[in-house]
Amino acid sequence: MSLCRLVLPCLLTALALPACAGPALPHVDATQPPANSVQAASPRAPEQTRPASRALPSVRGTLRFGGEERSYRLYVPASVSLTEPAALVVALHGGGGNSANLERKIQMDAIAEQEGFIVVYPNGSGRLGRMLLTWNAGNCCGYALDQSIDDVAFLRALVNHLMGQYPIDPRRVFATGMSNGAMMSYRLACEASDVFAAVAPVAGALNLDVCDPEFPVSVLVIHGTEDQHVRLEGGPPSVSVDPHERVDRSVADALRFWADRDGCDPQPQATQTGEVRHETHSGCLPGLSVELLAIDGGGHAWPGASKFSPRGDAPSQALDASQAVWDFFEAHPRP
Repeated sequence: MSLCRLVLPCLLTALALPACAGPALPHVDATQPPANSVQAASPRAPEQTRPASRALPSVRGTLRFGGEERSYRLYVPASVSLTEPAALVVALHGGGGNSANLERKIQMDAIAEQEGFIVVYPNGSGRLGRMLLTWNAGNCCGYALDQSIDDVAFLRALVNHLMGQYPIDPRRVFATGMSNGAMMSYRLACEASDVFAAVAPVAGALNLDVCDPEFPVSVLVIHGTEDQHVRLEGGPPSVSVDPHERVDRSVADALRFWADRDGCDPQPQATQTGEVRHETHSGCLPGLSVELLAIDGGGHAWPGASKFSPRGDAPSQALDASQAVWDFFEAHPRP
């Protein structure tokens, strides 16, 4: 794929839009979770920014898990066949955000409609119901971390629930996320590699003390070089709204780890297209890839999207991260 098609934002913001209501899907009790390179990411600015419509085409669903009602938004495009297995993308909002805001800003639904995959936008948890939601990604963030919420088990249960309702290809289940959601996608790669074939963290860090995936996972990292919330070089955040002290590992550390796990060359090959640097670790095990899209001057944002909040960093428009993420996923089903 062309990098010119690709290289969106979410801030670990304390301001969050409440999740929009919609037609509810059936309640399900899931207190017992089941076990169950390409030329990637060429940096291309979006030819035309997809409009951020206020009306969402998705539906709101709920899942009973761990004694709590967890919610999500689900988009099943008309292009999905009820007989042919489709890919599933799990998209995770940032700390303080929610599913509706992420869906509205990153505009992944339009790509799903064109390409024929399903997108689910789960909600994290928080003290205020639908507001200020977070994920327990290991050392971040907020309520989910304080309460030791088992979000890995919840997301496993959600995927299993959706597989029971729709023809989803188990070899094509993927996770992406922004900020705290990106950290959570890393955790899924570490602890649910039997479910997720590839992950694409945007503006996050791999901060787990132990990461021992059972199966290899392809990884695309998207990060701005001037991100002050999760710094490219690692270390404590220069800007943070989370009360927990945190020291992030560098993006380079994450790439080295996954390159080693996936049998790739430790030294990446790099190309530069405009503001986007594309690094690829070649020589990986068959069907796997580890890649970086670094946006020169980019902040804590999802490239190609609109701002997640008035306080959020302005996203670079040098890359359409939503398209980059899907192109990477499409090329990396489970080997």
